[in-house]
Amino acid sequence: MSEHEGLEKSLTGYKEKINPIVKGTLEWQKDLIFVGRTNEGYEIEFDAKVQWGCKPTDALLLSIAGCMGIDTVMFLQKMKVELASFMIRLSAERNPDPPQYFKKLDITVIVGGKHVDENKVKKAVNLSHEKYCSVYHSLRKDIVVNIDYKIEEKEPEKKEA
Repeated sequence: MSEHEGLEKSLTGYKEKINPIVKGTLEWQKDLIFVGRTNEGYEIEFDAKVQWGCKPTDALLLSIAGCMGIDTVMFLQKMKVELASFMIRLSAERNPDPPQYFKKLDITVIVGGKHVDENKVKKAVNLSHEKYCSVYHSLRKDIVVNIDYKIEEKEPEKKEA
């Protein structure tokens, strides 16, 4: 069995055991400040003036990064990549007129580790982008997305058990 087939087989069941119904609340606090709460009790503050919380569009960008990051790191770990660091940088262009949706999204994935295999990084990023990232696949179909990645040579820190 090839490494590619082994990875695909190890992903059987990944993201298949989700609750198909996702719930949350958004509660107005004051002015244009709101608190969003997930069904699990996590909170995020939204503020149109960005004084007490983030803009909803920023939260969407971070949600894309969070989803892709979780996927990509999990895939790289399954491929036995020794990670020292992982970061996603985002830049987005919005439509100037309402609705001010995202027209373009540039994503740079930065992977640090010792002897990181570029093919493994490319495979992990592509799997998330093309198949597994639920947030990305919930966006408009006409959004243009550019994804890049960088690898930094770093010594992984020994993790205590």
